[in-house]
Amino acid sequence: MRVLVIGNGAREHTLVWKISQSPQVEKIFAAPGNAGTASIAQNLRVSSTDIPALIKAAEDNKIDLVVVGPEAPLTKGIVDALQKIGIPAFGPGKGAAQIEGSKVFAKELMQKYGIPCAQSATFDSFQNACTYVKRQPFPLVVKADGLAAGKGVIIAGSQAQALEALSDIMEKRAFGDAGNRVLIEECLTGREASLLAFTDGEIVIDMIPACDYKRALDGDQGLNTGGMGSYSPSEFFTAELRDNIMSNVIKPVVKAMAKEGNPYKGVLYAGLMMTSDGPKVLEFNARFGDPETQVILPLLKSDLVDIMMAVINGTLHKTAIKWSKETCVGVVMASAGYPAKYKTGFPISGLGDIDKDILVFHAGTRQNEAGQILTDGGRVLTVAATGKTYAKAREKVYRNLPKISFEGCQYRKDVGIIKSPL
Repeated sequence: MRVLVIGNGAREHTLVWKISQSPQVEKIFAAPGNAGTASIAQNLRVSSTDIPALIKAAEDNKIDLVVVGPEAPLTKGIVDALQKIGIPAFGPGKGAAQIEGSKVFAKELMQKYGIPCAQSATFDSFQNACTYVKRQPFPLVVKADGLAAGKGVIIAGSQAQALEALSDIMEKRAFGDAGNRVLIEECLTGREASLLAFTDGEIVIDMIPACDYKRALDGDQGLNTGGMGSYSPSEFFTAELRDNIMSNVIKPVVKAMAKEGNPYKGVLYAGLMMTSDGPKVLEFNARFGDPETQVILPLLKSDLVDIMMAVINGTLHKTAIKWSKETCVGVVMASAGYPAKYKTGFPISGLGDIDKDILVFHAGTRQNEAGQILTDGGRVLTVAATGKTYAKAREKVYRNLPKISFEGCQYRKDVGIIKSPL
């Protein structure tokens, strides 16, 4: 089997790593990939958003399965395009991917089908949005409607911050067309967790839950990012809570999408807040999360390719998915200044000095002509480890992080600190 993984982040490196463990797989390609995927796959010089070039690459390399990592090609319709030429692709079609591509679409779907979420208002007029904000209690949340690489959500603690966020999104066009509309929501409080599930459009099987760290700095301070670290399983995610979320959020959304004529196949990611009124949805993603994937897939004991083909073929009901009983902690090493302005092109040292049981998933990396690995993005690496307890997994990670270095390296020091006895 020849597999193509689309994307160039740590999520995609993790997917390539896991797919490579399948005895069915003969060769893996990554488009465009990074310095990490290059060690176990053949990188292709194709942008993850260039649909015609991706189609050609799949045909030229006789690909049997395409796995789509990031959200942008999903919302552009890559899965539909591949299906038209008979190449199996893992991920939702363009219509279903709207659940991430438009926060307004997702909100209206949830409101229509009674799925618990924050109260909100939608605006395409900057002036009307400002007028609304001036009448609201704080804090509140301002969201760009479209895709913004995980950075289009601003928690405003004051009227001034909310107005500045609206100006950045709608007037200064910080996120381009993603800011044509905004969603202004009440700010939910509680404990946050992510629950991802495989679905073939009918059957839904959840993965082990994870918690991620969205703020740039320790103690959940600083700007929102794409994610600075994660751990799995979530220590407070009881069987009762899991059943609640599956019954009231995940399964109803899959049914709702089918009713709306957009059957959903692939991974459905629910970002959730455990409020005093019960779990409520913060966001949906139409793919594996990042950095959650880096701490979930190391605990998957089943063949990922088997699961993906069952999703595509509508045979998930015949598939048993097994998980390790261990825990996994992952910490993101980022460039100085991320998620704001940062510089790239710095050599990364120490990658060969880490312990054998440490996993390093590359995100923003590239190799120069001399074979040296350089930084090439805001989030550079995710360093992860498994262990029988959270403390053991965490200790492994933080013992090895100082062995890896690049100019301006920054990472949170508080990922995976758990009060649970585990």
